[in-house]
Amino acid sequence: MRYKLFGKHSGLRVSELVLGTGNFGTRWGHGTEPGEARRIFDAYADAGGNFIDTANSYQFGQSEEILGELLAGRRDDFVLATKFTLGTDPKAGLFTTGNSRKAMIASVEMSLKRLKTDRIDLYWAHMADGVTPIEEIVRGFDDLARAGKILYAGLSDFPAWRVARAATIAELRGAVPIAGLQVEHSLVERTTEQELLPAGEALGLGVVAWSPLGGGMLTGKYRQGEKGRAEGFGGKVFQPENSPQRTAILDTLIAVAQEAGVTPGEIAIAWVAAKGSLPIIGPRTLAHLENNLAAAKVALSPAQIARLDAVSAIPAVFPYSVINDPGTRQGFAGGKSDRFDFPAGPVV
Repeated sequence: MRYKLFGKHSGLRVSELVLGTGNFGTRWGHGTEPGEARRIFDAYADAGGNFIDTANSYQFGQSEEILGELLAGRRDDFVLATKFTLGTDPKAGLFTTGNSRKAMIASVEMSLKRLKTDRIDLYWAHMADGVTPIEEIVRGFDDLARAGKILYAGLSDFPAWRVARAATIAELRGAVPIAGLQVEHSLVERTTEQELLPAGEALGLGVVAWSPLGGGMLTGKYRQGEKGRAEGFGGKVFQPENSPQRTAILDTLIAVAQEAGVTPGEIAIAWVAAKGSLPIIGPRTLAHLENNLAAAKVALSPAQIARLDAVSAIPAVFPYSVINDPGTRQGFAGGKSDRFDFPAGPVV
């Protein structure tokens, strides 16, 4: 396992694959028993993995409880990330859900108890609740950081414009920086590339990508009759093979995998990593983990990436459909766009 700096606002050194633990537990009716979770965790650690991602809501709190046991005696060996916004209990009320400072404080205290730790390394707002001002979220993160209960803050599943505003407010106020961005990204979910990934790169955020396998669809296992998340989680966080393009994506993925002598899942994870994000793997079994970890050894060629890019391409949305048009670029480059060296990355 290799290690990378987590964005440009921290010196945090994290492994190239993140262990997602949404499957740790069985309170959702589908997941991993504690014994198998320990085997997965230990094998990930033995492979050099050090970045753990969970949430207060995963398995109704059981994921955090299991991690609290697994981290005993080795807490300092890992970067521990968890989230708030969704309730731990299905009956959670108004004051323990959402992104308010009240919900944030209540959630962090309960997570610290379940995780049996005195601080959370990276605390995510799980998703935008549509009502809490971003200033309140930034202030809440800063209060927790000053109290020593969190070290870094991040936003998961937020619109790009809110991420940009949060990062700017934190910078101007000298608050704890917004260090990370968490998004869904895979060969069957590329809309993230329109706004969120460029925002993350331009703002210097560490970017982690959940569901790089499309909920397992990109392994090809559902063509073999397996059910997995398609039924186990009621179809949630699952991308079905429900269009001609998705069928073509999976066909191409399988072909590339056969040529490379690896599995389709390894190629799918390696493709996400090649785009600059840290893939979150979410194994339910030790066998799943071993296959996921093998992706770290896969080096896709430019030709292979181009094939996968082409088959999974999505239409540009406004304003990029206009500003990236060759004629438009020629216009704002004074007729010399073919001789102008445009920046390699997005400009803030």
